[in-house]
Amino acid sequence: MREIERLNRGLIAVKTNTGIFLSWRFFKKEASGYSNSGLTGCDFEVYRDGEKIATVTDSANYLDKEGNEKSRYKVKAVGNEGERDVFCPEVSAFESGANYIDIPVKKPQGGVTPAGEAFEYTLNDMSVGDINGDGEYEYIVKWDPTNSQDVSIKGYTGRCIIDCYSLSGHLFWRLDMGPNIRAGAHYTQFMVYDFDLDGKAEMAVKTAPGTKMTIYDSDGNIVSEKFITIPDEDIRKGYSNEDNYVCSAEDYRQHLIELFMYWEDQEDVADGNWPGTLEECFGIEKRYDYPLSFEDATALVDYFLDEYAPSKSPRNELRKFEGFIYEGPEYLTMFSGEGKELTTIDYPFPRQDDGLMWGDYAMKRIEPCNRVDRFLAGVAYLDGVRPSLIMCRGYYTRTTLAAYNFDGKNFEEVWKIDSGHVPMKNPFNDNPHAGVGTDPVYGILAGQGNHSLSVADVDGDGKQEIIYGAACIDHDGSVLYSSYDYLPDGTYAKMGHGDSMHVAKIDPDREGFQIFNVFEGAEAAPYGYALRDAATGEVIKGRDENGDETGKFGVFATKDLGRCMIGDICPGERGLQCWVNDVYNCRGQQLDIKAPSTNQAIRWAADLSTQLIDGPDYLDGEHRGVINDITHGVMLRPKGTLTNNGTKGNPCLVADLFGDFREEIILRLEDSSALRIYTNTEITDHKLYTPMDDAMYRVSVAWQNTCYNQTGYTSYYYASDMDFSKVPLDDHL
Repeated sequence: MREIERLNRGLIAVKTNTGIFLSWRFFKKEASGYSNSGLTGCDFEVYRDGEKIATVTDSANYLDKEGNEKSRYKVKAVGNEGERDVFCPEVSAFESGANYIDIPVKKPQGGVTPAGEAFEYTLNDMSVGDINGDGEYEYIVKWDPTNSQDVSIKGYTGRCIIDCYSLSGHLFWRLDMGPNIRAGAHYTQFMVYDFDLDGKAEMAVKTAPGTKMTIYDSDGNIVSEKFITIPDEDIRKGYSNEDNYVCSAEDYRQHLIELFMYWEDQEDVADGNWPGTLEECFGIEKRYDYPLSFEDATALVDYFLDEYAPSKSPRNELRKFEGFIYEGPEYLTMFSGEGKELTTIDYPFPRQDDGLMWGDYAMKRIEPCNRVDRFLAGVAYLDGVRPSLIMCRGYYTRTTLAAYNFDGKNFEEVWKIDSGHVPMKNPFNDNPHAGVGTDPVYGILAGQGNHSLSVADVDGDGKQEIIYGAACIDHDGSVLYSSYDYLPDGTYAKMGHGDSMHVAKIDPDREGFQIFNVFEGAEAAPYGYALRDAATGEVIKGRDENGDETGKFGVFATKDLGRCMIGDICPGERGLQCWVNDVYNCRGQQLDIKAPSTNQAIRWAADLSTQLIDGPDYLDGEHRGVINDITHGVMLRPKGTLTNNGTKGNPCLVADLFGDFREEIILRLEDSSALRIYTNTEITDHKLYTPMDDAMYRVSVAWQNTCYNQTGYTSYYYASDMDFSKVPLDDHL
């Protein structure tokens, strides 16, 4: 049987205009049946100041009209077997006097880059886990320097930092990723989960020499400061935690000179796959003898930097290329939830080079260290019982994934997948995005990944799969599918990369899960967006009002459509709606409503519908985390908060953190002095167990911080017209 977190009741009390709103967790183990409005199971007795004031049967919330801010509350579950053994701490109303609680944080000190640019820190992505087994979540948050960069943008960054806080604001530990992990959305995904099933969460993250953990006591004093352990083999090679591999512009120029001097040693050159001379690569007459002397290599590098690269794009300012890391060791470390390093191993897939073999020099935009440094991560129940860590590298061209179990001391490799590099005729002038990798089995995965991933049991065998954009990896590491289709001219082509993807029970009247995603390839991709069957990857055919099949639910596009979204935003319309620029029902019929935001969704309302976390607030133009929808209007207008990641407008986290089944939103204060958690105080008459008891939803909270934050979904159809008898009460994945 799958182990789940042993959380406490999660009771909260919030002052409202009409009384004290109470909300608490109902657990899957406490559910026993179904009603028209939700699940049945244990009832709840509500106590104020030690006196029983109500018995609640049909929900997990209550409004105490007689209570006040000083009242103390507890909840007890009762049923046929008497009181249940779930601890419920006594609580009073949030100190804010409103529907939010602030977690005070300790902002890291800013700094100055080697280029003389000052930077500060802001709160960014988050995860949660019970690190000490006390039944309460702790809050793990990444600090981004204000000069953090997309992996394709040159420049120095400050260090990435990860903190762990209690709800009251106690800082347990701080992980300084060190100089050799660049700051940005694509570099650091931190997976927080109870991997060894000991009742306490761990954290797995990619590390490097110089990564340092600092642990604090309850008074804020430093207990220990330790660098990660450098593996013995790397110590013998001379590596240490004092190393710094961040390149300057001159470092990069010297790197190119060395690359050019030994051009004939490149494997693809020696095998005859690439031109034997760099002049042939650049399309100019041969000038030099090979192997190149230092002087001749320097002359060719200067030609490359000053003439060849700018001729392909004026944005190729490689004389200013700095701030990247293209050499040095890379590791994978598991930390205990309390900050102790448990083990460090080599990262499963080394970079090999600065991106030359990955296609980073092949396109019009020459972007060293781009495709090679695209990382993803996730958690999946590959055997249906225990959680496995998924670590990935690459998705534009070469695609790699590794799965590990963790026994409390060591990583155990479950499987590894490598598409191999996409062959190129000329690494300085080719289009590797369209090709397949060299591996005879996994080569078809190349170029199919997204800026995130999803996890679901798409084939119904009780074991979860990895949905890697347009491809899907079965639980055993085999390829379930890699989606291709036909272009308008009849060419058979891969679906390819996209920025946004949603895996859920979109059409409740179809078997299994569906995938709605956008694809970035424009005219080179069969679809700009499509609804696919998650079990096969095939585009689903639409249906008309009579149920007869129509054309495929997918549209060819001549440009990248950006992002997409799904949700129950149109009352009375069966299934979840899907939209990019126009809104469609789950059968592919366009609806006469305006498409709302595609930033991120949240299940906030009492009626089980879907809300959107909007773009800039129309009152002041800032991305503050406004929650609204078409039918309810604005449901939350936060003040003094901001979202993250520019126009993407992501909160720090969206998850069911406490209270009933509805999700909370965590935002950062404008000055990043605190994290603010908002909860909904609208009474609901629906009764559902916390979605954190649903394996598909719970792992989605873990992978939400991966690259471009995506919305997670339950394994069952969640909407205002849901059939509660379809909500699984067993160990369903």
